[in-house]
Amino acid sequence: MNIGLAIAIYFLIWWLVLFVVLPWGVRRQDEREEVVPGSDPGAPARPLLFKKAVATTLISAAIFAAGFAIWKTGIVALDRLPMPFEIRGY
Repeated sequence: MNIGLAIAIYFLIWWLVLFVVLPWGVRRQDEREEVVPGSDPGAPARPLLFKKAVATTLISAAIFAAGFAIWKTGIVALDRLPMPFEIRGY
């Protein structure tokens, strides 16, 4: 695996994990009774984006490391995965 592919895979994992982490601990403004005038009452009162970015980075690193270790040990290889169809040349 070259470095460009590793970065691309990590980037995709990071974004997927971010969407999982974003709802953690979100409290709406109307739940906390801290509605800012002119904003949506359903908007987060404190989004805590820095903490969520750090959590996303750590979780993504763990997932990537586990996937890399599985790939490196040869447990999973692309040539051994079943293909749903064959690509035939013309």
